[in-house]
Amino acid sequence: MNPRPVAVRWRLPVLAAGGFALVSGLYAALLLLGLPMPAPHVPLEQVHGPLMVLGFVGTLVALERAVALGTRWALLAPACSGAGAVLLVLTGPSLPGRLLLMLASVLLLLLIYQRLWWRQPGPALLAQVSGALSWYAATLLWLAGLSVPEIVPWLATFVVATIAGERLELAHLTLPRHGVGWFLAALGMLTAGATAAALWPAVGAYLFGVGLLATVAWLVVCDVARRTVRAVGLPRYVAVGLLTGYAWLALAGLLWAGAGPVTGGSRYDATLHLVFLGFTMSMIFAHAPVILPAVLRRPLPYGPWLYAPLALLHTTLTIRVLVGDVLGVPAGWRWGGVGNVLAVLGFVGGVVAALVRAARRRTRTAVVPPVVPAVR
Repeated sequence: MNPRPVAVRWRLPVLAAGGFALVSGLYAALLLLGLPMPAPHVPLEQVHGPLMVLGFVGTLVALERAVALGTRWALLAPACSGAGAVLLVLTGPSLPGRLLLMLASVLLLLLIYQRLWWRQPGPALLAQVSGALSWYAATLLWLAGLSVPEIVPWLATFVVATIAGERLELAHLTLPRHGVGWFLAALGMLTAGATAAALWPAVGAYLFGVGLLATVAWLVVCDVARRTVRAVGLPRYVAVGLLTGYAWLALAGLLWAGAGPVTGGSRYDATLHLVFLGFTMSMIFAHAPVILPAVLRRPLPYGPWLYAPLALLHTTLTIRVLVGDVLGVPAGWRWGGVGNVLAVLGFVGGVVAALVRAARRRTRTAVVPPVVPAVR
């Protein structure tokens, strides 16, 4: 008996939970930036990172994989991460919220990736499995008492390994010789670096930075974005988003490889947001016109407006890192951060507006009967 596919009505509550995590994480970002905002009753600032990386990105990844698998029960994984994010917002860094986030990674591994591996094993899926294991390791260490800054390498590995695996799926037809071996070596170095950073922080961070640089080098050389950036329309937009994201990730790798471990201060702020804003959000902006239609079964028409939030994201991140973190100008750090939030909100608002317009056009087309010429 074939499993029943995941209906859109079951996907929407999960997507809404991920959206709630995003909005809550952005609100926490504004609080961390020192803006005069009403403070919630829970320490929302303490869960800003897990909300953004696991509550938002993790829920999106698990939802997309559940849809790819095509079974209802696979929604348990993104449902757990979404519910865990909601609990973090309501109760702060409480045990139930963290347990649900860890359970989501276990379900992602056992319920989704195991079945996908049975269908089509390969290095691309292996990278995504490595990403899910990194998610699990991050939540396990968080439960064991490590602080969020101490688990950042594992959170970064979850994002980087997952995205690199998806890019390998698209690049397999045009890979250069030894491309897969290079990919696996970079993935192994990245995972070993995250492990070493948790066990021996003084030296592990250097290895982790080298692993990031090796992964970026593979992405730049082997990704199809190097060729599609010369195209027009949606392929060029996607390529621009990818290549700029790779540039930010390379800078983060240089900071880790060249300066070692960091858990606070301006270098921590720069490194953290180079990975999770410059790289991760660029990947989300770039892939949204392709992934969202598959998840929602609704078209997201390409338009030049997509470049506006992408440009705002990179411009304000440059101000935040260069003026705020490097030059030490508090106003640059603060208003660059506000611009980051506006870029993400602008992208989400633009996507919602585009989806609504497309739905209205489809409705008008459906209700207007075709004109049949009279027979003379």
